[in-house]
Amino acid sequence: MKLAEDLKFNHLGVAVFDLDEAIELYKNLLGYRIIRGPIEDPLQKVSACFVGRNEPGHPVIELVAPTSKDSPIGAYLKRCIGAYHTCYEVPDLGQALQQSRALNCKLIGEPVPAVAFDGRKICWLYTPTHMLIELLEAAR
Repeated sequence: MKLAEDLKFNHLGVAVFDLDEAIELYKNLLGYRIIRGPIEDPLQKVSACFVGRNEPGHPVIELVAPTSKDSPIGAYLKRCIGAYHTCYEVPDLGQALQQSRALNCKLIGEPVPAVAFDGRKICWLYTPTHMLIELLEAAR
């Protein structure tokens, strides 16, 4: 089976300076509400919150704010980049990584458990087209 056939869109990640301020903006501007969070992830050095409408046609957005000066999110914010990654669930993370590498995607660190997903593993890929993709191990 090809990787594309197994992918399930999960969310769009948006880097923000202030999580509370961003939550209010998405509530007032788009009518979104908090779906999950806020959650602090010490491994990723971020605080995150998932917002959306939980309706067809409305994506889930993960608002991500740095919790320390050396947070990876800080680099995106310094360059004024908001939307910086898309996340896809995959049934078999190992197989997805193998197929991604065959397509010249670079793995950025080994898979790690994520607080935001109840310990399910995530990993990051950088594509040849300069896109950052998060792969999320599907729930079992």
